[in-house]
This record gives sequence, C-alpha cells and structure tokens, in this order.
Amino acid sequence: MIQVVAAVIERSDRRILIGQRRRTDTSPLKWEFPGGKVRAGESFEQALARELHEELGVTLAKAVAIASVRHAYAHSTGELEIHFFAAQISESDVAPVTFEQIAWVLPKELAQHDFLAANRQLIAQLATGRIKPAELLAAP
Repeated sequence: MIQVVAAVIERSDRRILIGQRRRTDTSPLKWEFPGGKVRAGESFEQALARELHEELGVTLAKAVAIASVRHAYAHSTGELEIHFFAAQISESDVAPVTFEQIAWVLPKELAQHDFLAANRQLIAQLATGRIKPAELLAAP
C-alpha cells in the first residue's frame, strides 16, 4: 500500500489552498490538496514538510491529523492510503512550483473544482463545517 500525505492549509480569512495538477501529470488538471508520497524512513510529518517545500516553497510550522482515506484509482497499481492534515505554514506567499495553478477558496467553493476522487469525503466535511482546520491547529 502506498502511503500519501496531504495538507489542508487554511488562511485567517477561512480560504483553503488547493492545487491543480499539471497537464502532463496522471489525472491531468484535477484539483488536490498539496502533498505526496511518503518515502521510506520518513514520518508522515516529515513527508508533509518535504512535500510542501517541494510543491509550494513553504515551511511547515504545525500539522494535526484530520483523517485517513484508502482509495484505489483505476490507472494506478495498488491502493493508496491518504493521510490528511490540517497544516500551518510559516510563509504567507505561496508559489505553485509543481502545480498548473493554485487557488485559495472558501470551504463551500471546494465542490466547484474537479477534485481527485479520494478527496471527496473530506471536501464534504470541510464544506459543511464539520472539519475546521484552523480550530484543530489552535487546540492545545
């Protein structure tokens, strides 16, 4: 099973960062939360910090686990286990280093974007306010 981490980064205006996959990627132009595969020997937080630096040029300041989802895509070999984290970053400026484009959207606007299937359950919980990343990060 392939382990994957993904960050739900929420700004003070409640907007959440999403990235659009490049045209040349698998699942081209689909939207997703930043993140990627966990390498051998990495913890989930180490993988998340590395992926955020590679994909957005930012530093992970804090992460709190939100949910895990298992999903098998038709085009992939094997099943993915995706670990979603509420993530706080040190920088306010974000660059779409590995994305076609990035966007900051309100939770209720997430469903207007064509997301990868494995994200759908989390998107519903964010859109309805059942999961609030900033509150999770603020908890002691």
